[in-house]
Amino acid sequence: MASPKKKLQGLVAATITPMTEHGEINVSVIGRYVDYLAEEQGVKNVFVNGTTGEGLSLSISERCRVAEEWVTEGRNKLDQIVIHVGALSLKESQELAQHAAKIGADGIAVIAPFFLKPWNKDVLINFLKEVAAAAPALPFYYYHIPALTGVKIRAEELLDGIQDKIPTFQGLKFSDTDLLDFGQCVDQNRQQQFAFLFGVDEQLLSALVMGATGAVGSTYNYLGKKTNQMLEAFERKDFSSALNHQFCIQRFINFVAKLGFGVSQTKAIMTLVSGIPMGPPRLPLQKASREFTDNAEAKLKSLDFLSFTDLKDGNLEACS
Repeated sequence: MASPKKKLQGLVAATITPMTEHGEINVSVIGRYVDYLAEEQGVKNVFVNGTTGEGLSLSISERCRVAEEWVTEGRNKLDQIVIHVGALSLKESQELAQHAAKIGADGIAVIAPFFLKPWNKDVLINFLKEVAAAAPALPFYYYHIPALTGVKIRAEELLDGIQDKIPTFQGLKFSDTDLLDFGQCVDQNRQQQFAFLFGVDEQLLSALVMGATGAVGSTYNYLGKKTNQMLEAFERKDFSSALNHQFCIQRFINFVAKLGFGVSQTKAIMTLVSGIPMGPPRLPLQKASREFTDNAEAKLKSLDFLSFTDLKDGNLEACS
C-alpha cells in the first residue's frame, strides 16, 4: 500500500500556472514561486494543475511540464507536491498519473469526470481505481468539487469501503460547503487516518472544528501567513483569536467575491502581492480588470495584508 512519507496536513496551496502575455505557460518563475510560498507565506505543500492552476485548460504536455518544474524546484524546499491528474479521458488521466510517479511527485489527485458523468458511487470508484492503479506507489486523493463537476455523489458515500477498492487511497480534497457531508466523512472514517483537506477557504475554521486535518486553497498563495496564524490559534485552543483571523480573511474574500472572484482574479492578486508575474488566464477566462486589481489592492492594504504607509490612523478595519 502506498503511504506518504508523512501525512498530508496543514495548508496546501492550490498553485497558479504562470503564463506569458501570449498565453503560453511560463515555468521560468516557478522557482521564485516555490521560495515565496515557503519563505514568505509558510506554506510548504502544493496542489498542482487543479482548478486554480487551470489544469483542464492545459494540454497534456503542458501539464507534464508544469508538474516537472514544481517537483524539480520544490525538492528539499517543499514537504509534499500533489499533482492533480484528473481528465475527461481515462487514458489521459492514467498517462498523467504515470508521469507524476516517474518524476517523483508525492501524491496524485483526481477530479470526477464531468462531461460523460459517473451516475453512481460504483461507476465513479471504477474510474478512480483505474487511474490510481497507473501509479500504484503514490498516495491517491479524490478531489470532490460538485459545484464544478455536477457529480453529486456524496463524499461520505464514496469513502465507505474505498480502500478495499483503491488501496492507495489516502484522503480527499473536499471543495464544497456541505459540512454535514464533510463531517460524516470524518466521523465515519476515524480509524482510517485519512487526510481530510477542506477546500473552501472562507469556511476553514468551521471545517477544523469538524475534524479537517488540512486545507487546499487558492488564497493560501498570498494569505498563507494569515491562515497559518488561524491554524496556530486553533491548535492552542485560542478560539477567539482563531475566529478573529477567520473573520479577517472573510472580509477580504467577501469583498472580492462581490466584485467577481475566480481564477483570473486570483492570478492578478498573486502578481500584486508576490511580485511574481502570473500573467493572464487562458481562454475562455478573461484577464482581471485594472479596476478589480486596484480595488483588491486597497482592500488588502486596509486589512493590513499589505504594507500601506499612507494608511490613516484609526482605521477600524485592519486586522490584529
